[in-house]
Amino acid sequence: MSDATQRPGEAPDPDAWERACAEDLAAERARRRGQEPGSAAEELRKLVDAVADKVSEIRLPAVQHVVEAARAAVEPVVERNPEVFDHLAAAGSELLAAYRAAVAGHERRWTRDEPSSRPSGQGPDGAAGSGSERIDLD
Repeated sequence: MSDATQRPGEAPDPDAWERACAEDLAAERARRRGQEPGSAAEELRKLVDAVADKVSEIRLPAVQHVVEAARAAVEPVVERNPEVFDHLAAAGSELLAAYRAAVAGHERRWTRDEPSSRPSGQGPDGAAGSGSERIDLD
């Protein structure tokens, strides 16, 4: 509590800040729960509008022209094919999941404390060796 709201003779509340933060967080969570995410097309529109609003703060004619051109290019595509963006969003999620799985698999193999299956001193192609090992990142 600030000195302006504290009554004379009253001890400051040590938990006031924590309570205020918790109340704000609860209110924000309740507000977000009330907002259901829209389709991918609606979300793309929102993104374009938000970026355009921020870029529009730069008051240059060239920037304004680029913003309007981008809106004009995106809007007809979204209007004609809104379901395409839902499919693209789903595909992107699947690609991300596949990438994470591949990376996790490589990390598990790289961090295991198991000895290599190759005899020591032998290179990846079976030739006697250079002491270095090729790691396949694909």
